[in-house]
Amino acid sequence: MTNTKDILQSLTQHHQLAIRVSTNTSGQLPEEVYQQLLKPHRKAHYFFMFITKGQATHSIDLQETTIEGGQLLFVLPHQIHVLPTKQTDVECFKLSFDKTCLSLLPKPFLFLINPLNTQIIKVNQEAKQRVETIFEMLSQLLQLKNNNTDLVLANLNTLLTEFNQAYFENTKQDSSTKSSISKFVQFKSIVETELTAHYSIQAIAEKLALTSNSLYYIVKNYAGVSPKEFITNRLVLEAQRKLYYSETSVKELAYELGFSDPDYFSKLFKKNTGKSITEFVEQVKDLSGN
Repeated sequence: MTNTKDILQSLTQHHQLAIRVSTNTSGQLPEEVYQQLLKPHRKAHYFFMFITKGQATHSIDLQETTIEGGQLLFVLPHQIHVLPTKQTDVECFKLSFDKTCLSLLPKPFLFLINPLNTQIIKVNQEAKQRVETIFEMLSQLLQLKNNNTDLVLANLNTLLTEFNQAYFENTKQDSSTKSSISKFVQFKSIVETELTAHYSIQAIAEKLALTSNSLYYIVKNYAGVSPKEFITNRLVLEAQRKLYYSETSVKELAYELGFSDPDYFSKLFKKNTGKSITEFVEQVKDLSGN
């Protein structure tokens, strides 16, 4: 797997922040870096691509995702990402920043937890014009020799506010919906932070002050699967990421993910992906060109 941990830090356009904005005509990546990112790599930072014209297809966590004009693609830290090959008919803005940069903003952004399980945000025409303007302002600021940190962060905050608004725009935000989204976000947070603990669904429901049936309805509504399936899918996805990221034995991987029985873990992996771990590793080698 290509190691991209320090790429953003080395290419940042700011003297203190790890942040970068590029367009079709400015801020292009060095060719050797671009070639690295054409291979599967584990994202070490946040990545956004906003297309104003044309379309592009990225691979995110083994799934191909196509975005078109007026749409935004976002990739989160730890996801497996492959950039598309260069296309001359695509016009877009690209934005990258790290977790430290995000922590300096005045408020959290719920869409970055991705409660609706989509990598694409559709932006309406009015918001599209505002987003393009903010991208251009942020790009200009970052090209200045002595760019002002507060102004950079203020524009980044405005841009993410636009994305957050667009992300939830098609979801009716009455009090009931807000409450259920909040509970789903809390559920996802527990799964993410306690993934290897293998909590029972009942235990998680109690943590959220919900019944098991209520939790089932909320997760099924937003994720399309039951809570148990959601957790299993997340564990298998983490296994796939680790198999991409490093060489490890089945036994070591099973124990690392909280499974006491490696054989059970192997069967679960094959049932979920349709491939044995050995077959998956061979696929990874083919994709990585190793």
